[in-house]
Order: sequence, then C-alpha cells, then structure tokens
Amino acid sequence: MASPSQELELFVREALARGQSRAAIDAALAQAGWTPEQTRSVLASYADVDFPVPVPRPRTSLSAREAFAYLVMFATLYFGAWNLGSLLFDLINRTWPDPALTGYMFDSSDSSIRWSMAALIIAFPVFAWVARRVARDVARNPIKRLSAVRRWLTYLTLFIAAGVLIGDTTTLVYNVLGGELTVRFLLKVLVVAFIAGGIFGYYLWDLRREEDDA
Repeated sequence: MASPSQELELFVREALARGQSRAAIDAALAQAGWTPEQTRSVLASYADVDFPVPVPRPRTSLSAREAFAYLVMFATLYFGAWNLGSLLFDLINRTWPDPALTGYMFDSSDSSIRWSMAALIIAFPVFAWVARRVARDVARNPIKRLSAVRRWLTYLTLFIAAGVLIGDTTTLVYNVLGGELTVRFLLKVLVVAFIAGGIFGYYLWDLRREEDDA
C-alpha cells in the first residue's frame, strides 16, 4: 500500500499530466484536507515548463561534506553568540559594578573577558567563511536550499532562539513584578534580546524567502 506522501505525489503527477493548473490542483487538495505546505512541497518538485508530461526537478541529496559545512556553521554561530553575550555581560558588570562584589568581580572578569575575546576571534571568522561558501554553493545550485540538514538545523536554531527570548522576557517580567530593576539588569536583558532576536529574525526571514521562491 502506498504511503500518504506517495499517494499525494502520484495524484499531483497525474493531474499535471492531464493538463490541470497548479492553482486547481492546490484548491482540490486543500478541499481534501492536505496542508498548503504538503501541496507546495510536491508541486515544487515539478518544473513549471511547457511540456506534454510533468518534468521533475532535480532532487537534493545529502553529502557528508554538506552536513559537515552546516554543522560547523551553526556550531560556530552558537559558540560565537554565547561568548558575545558573555563578553557584553562582563563589560556591563565592570561599568556598573556591584559594590559588594567589586574586588572578586574584577579578578574573575579579566579571565572571562580574555576567553570571550579569544573565542570570538576564532569563531566569527570561521562562521563567516563557512557561511559565505555555503551561500555561494546554494546560489550555484538552488536545489540545495531544500537540504534536510540545513532545514533541521535552521528550525533548531529558531527553537533555541525562541526559547531564549521567552526566558529573557519572563525574567524581565519577574523582576518588574518584584520591583528589582537595575541598569545592569536591564542592559543584560537587552543584550540577550538583541543577540537571540537577531538570530531568530534572520533565520525566520531566510525561511520565508525560501517559501516565497518555491
């Protein structure tokens, strides 16, 4: 027995072969209960060209090299974002110190700042170089935008960023309700929101751009 995805693909191929328009196929499948994402994915697998039979687009395949590139790119993104936040936190603590912890804080922050700067000096160039190579590869082969590892890691990044933003906002509200707001605390909340929000916004925009181009 064919799986639902196979039945959907067979239906779309048969409908296209009989001359049905993509809009008509999409409407019929929507009435039958298929989601727009499922329909769009299958329709996108066939080229919109004038030919008597449906012409399939080339399908993406995952290679070890591609998986390695994406894993390095996202790993350095996480590593760099974490250390950027740590560096900014340390600078905030030094600029607006806690009088009760001034001596200890300055001693411990020196090492922390040095580590964060070293991490950024290494992680950011690696991330930028790998991201540039990946972007050039995708520009030459647009089908690679459908890479499973790319989409999984992108959605994982969105999940992590969304979780950080929710936690950041919850912490802010908690302290507001408790009347425990300080300049140092507000700046740290803004740092987390800026880093996580920037990552979330960029990759959400990238996914939407893919859907618009599909």
